[in-house]
Amino acid sequence: MSEKKKVLESDLYKPIQKHFVKEGYKVNGEVKDCDLTAVKGEDLIIVELKLNLTVDLLIQATKRQRLTDLVYIAIPRPKNMRSRRWKDLCHLVRRLELGLITVSVANKIPKLQFIQHPEPFDLVKSKSGGSRKRKALLAEIEGRSADYNIGGSSKTKIMTAYKESCIMIACCLDEYGQMAPKDLIKLGTGNKTQSILSKNYYRWFERVERGIYRITDKGKKDLKEYPELTSHYLNEITKYKENVES
Repeated sequence: MSEKKKVLESDLYKPIQKHFVKEGYKVNGEVKDCDLTAVKGEDLIIVELKLNLTVDLLIQATKRQRLTDLVYIAIPRPKNMRSRRWKDLCHLVRRLELGLITVSVANKIPKLQFIQHPEPFDLVKSKSGGSRKRKALLAEIEGRSADYNIGGSSKTKIMTAYKESCIMIACCLDEYGQMAPKDLIKLGTGNKTQSILSKNYYRWFERVERGIYRITDKGKKDLKEYPELTSHYLNEITKYKENVES
């Protein structure tokens, strides 16, 4: 059984060279630290060859942008081009206004694919595409009463706006006993109260009868894990109730 041939950066050179020669460019390898240069008229193309798309490769390529706007990076074709990571890497390359070429070196005849060409990045278009996520982010920020998380934490429970709403509802039921969603909303639990009670994600709530809920033993136990939030929401509930009654 023959061993799989190890791919080298130099294996990427020949197919890319042939492509640009065919397009009428004068192609040279290893010119002033540039892996490949292609010149036609006033156009200068620089291609940096690497086996992996790394930060060092991106730094190297952006340095070449001091010489020309037409800079490509070339790597062997990845196995999974549908992955989220690959899409994110392509976005980064596009954001840096670089071109990206993949080479299928495993084929008998290497095949090139131009994933993207170097062109100005449309920041306005990019931001418009993220408007929904921006709204969701701002809504999450607005829904949190304070900063209960430590940025950069991993494998730890995160306090979200949804969980805070669950805690507030649990505080109301623990303080006043079984209640209807409309009465909870009057105490300031918000328009998602019915949905939270129905989904019962943390198993803190129990339906006593149609339209009436109470806190479960698990809910009472779990509330003790959030003394700061529990105290905060009990104060908020009292204030809200006083404002409504006055």
